[in-house]
Amino acid sequence: MKQSAKNAAFAKLLEYEKRSARFAPDKKSGSGPSEEWSGVTFSVGDSRMACKIDRISEILSCPQSTPVPGAKDWIVGLANVRGELLTVVDLSWFLTGVRSPLTARSRLLATTLNKAPIGLLIDEVFGQRHFLDSDAIPAELPEDSPLRGVVNMQHDIGAETWHELNLDNLFNSAEFLNGAAN
Repeated sequence: MKQSAKNAAFAKLLEYEKRSARFAPDKKSGSGPSEEWSGVTFSVGDSRMACKIDRISEILSCPQSTPVPGAKDWIVGLANVRGELLTVVDLSWFLTGVRSPLTARSRLLATTLNKAPIGLLIDEVFGQRHFLDSDAIPAELPEDSPLRGVVNMQHDIGAETWHELNLDNLFNSAEFLNGAAN
């Protein structure tokens, strides 16, 4: 290889090194079109959903819970998880009015609502997946979809559609905040 070709190859390697040193996966750079985020992927009924992983503190098997008198039906109860009381909410029941069947695949997504621990009962966890904000499109939901209001965006990846659960919208909805039975 000639000296000038070696110099050009070396210069290209130096450029790659500088670019990789500036790369921060959690930061949006001016040169890239989008931000990448990691999500927990799961199902609620027939819907494939994703939630930002930094909002989920833990994924748990469903612990035994104690019903709360005077609470709406979708509040399954309180569970003791390592000495901390966790309010268990059946997400499917809240959204659709259809109770999630408890199976070996059922899980709780542990998170917090105003610093209070809450566990969202979901049907199954698929794992972790990376998403790009640039791939997101407004959710294409029917007018009568129970996901309206808690899902704003969707990610179409191959043949799969992942609905992005917006926990802020869920936790700020008046219906969710009022768990008292009528």
